[in-house]
Amino acid sequence: MEATGTDEVDKLKTKFISAWNNMKYSWVLKTKTYFSRNSPVLLLGKCYHFKYEDENKMLPARSARTIEDHVIAGNVEEFRKDFISRIWLTYREEFPQIEGSALTTDCGWGCTLRTGQMLLAQGLILHFLGRAWTWPDALNIENSDSESWTSHTVKKFTSSFEASLSGDRELKTPTISLKEAIGKYSNDQEMQNEICHRKIISWFGDSPLALFGLHQLIEYGKKSGKKAGDWYGPAVVAHILRKAVEEARHPDLQGITIYVAQDCTVYNSDVIDKQSASMTSGNADDKAVIILVPVRLGGERTNTDYLEFVKGVLSLEYCVGIIGGKPKQSYYFAGFQDDSLIYMDPHYCQSFVDVSIKDFPLETFHCPSPKKMSFRKMDPSCTIGFYCRNVQDFERASEEITKMLKISSKEKYPLFTFVKGHSRDYDITSATTNEEDLFSEDEKKRLKRFSTEEFVLL
Repeated sequence: MEATGTDEVDKLKTKFISAWNNMKYSWVLKTKTYFSRNSPVLLLGKCYHFKYEDENKMLPARSARTIEDHVIAGNVEEFRKDFISRIWLTYREEFPQIEGSALTTDCGWGCTLRTGQMLLAQGLILHFLGRAWTWPDALNIENSDSESWTSHTVKKFTSSFEASLSGDRELKTPTISLKEAIGKYSNDQEMQNEICHRKIISWFGDSPLALFGLHQLIEYGKKSGKKAGDWYGPAVVAHILRKAVEEARHPDLQGITIYVAQDCTVYNSDVIDKQSASMTSGNADDKAVIILVPVRLGGERTNTDYLEFVKGVLSLEYCVGIIGGKPKQSYYFAGFQDDSLIYMDPHYCQSFVDVSIKDFPLETFHCPSPKKMSFRKMDPSCTIGFYCRNVQDFERASEEITKMLKISSKEKYPLFTFVKGHSRDYDITSATTNEEDLFSEDEKKRLKRFSTEEFVLL
């Protein structure tokens, strides 16, 4: 059936808006972020204090509840290397057209999906490489990336618009294998780590074949009534990520799962059941789990009483960050200094990278510049993420987070809770995983409610 004239106008309108957004988000002013030498900086459980340049010096004693034994008396370069090593996922342009739309870019609407990808990527980094891992080339990317931060607006707009009006791109099947040799590293372990690093990034490529790429996430989002070009909130993205991991058939991913808290409650037995699922297939090891907790930190505005709890969460080494932001913009929060949150910003339009190429460039997947934002500007809707390697790790984490919730909560009820037993023990329908429909009716109702309650993201 041929498209009507109205359809053609709509397609042209979509492409023009996409081109405008591509230009808008390609013009990024590289502002400096200032850090105090007198206050510690926390980044996903690691503590850096720039006042102490000598690694052998000890930091002043601090709350065990907040930092535990993960204190590093490190210098600025160590912090930068750690920050840059986190995987950065941003708006992209000129990627293969999203099925059912004319879109070849997510500029202007995909930021929460991108922050969700960043949280999941950090969970996978912890799972495969551990928190101590850093990218050996991290400190080399700022100079090589300097031109892209000062892009020429007119040229960028012209190329973006022409690309948006062109035909479909050729699609290649990702071929990156953990067995491929990179050949540039000094020892086998470092080389294997780099192969794994590239493998993780390839799972987030902007291709219909990438396991956690934008195209796949949008397909799962359709089950909750979302489509390409819609705005996604932190809670909806949490459920989309869970489905994406559940449906992934890659052998490397069989040892990890995602659990999403129901109505601000984590049911311990449901989590343990997920972690123990692999034991039924003859694997004696527990599954690792990423726990996602959608919450609201207040009413229309964030309640500053929750500041200490958010700090405490980001001080935990098994924290994988927060999908949040400020009104109309989603950010990936990964740390803090004093009362300011440290984040990675997805609102930067970069060109499509074909991750099926063996040595695809990595620079655009790592952010050279951290950003800071006052906690008071944070939108109350967010999703908090934790990673637990096994059942024992989960039990220890749930106890520690529960204590933190009790200490930080000034209200009668904590922000969320861990309770014993299964959700069915409390007459709450648990999520189903065996249905052909990816979301149960109960999940659809919750997702619909989240969609109407959450803030609009651009």
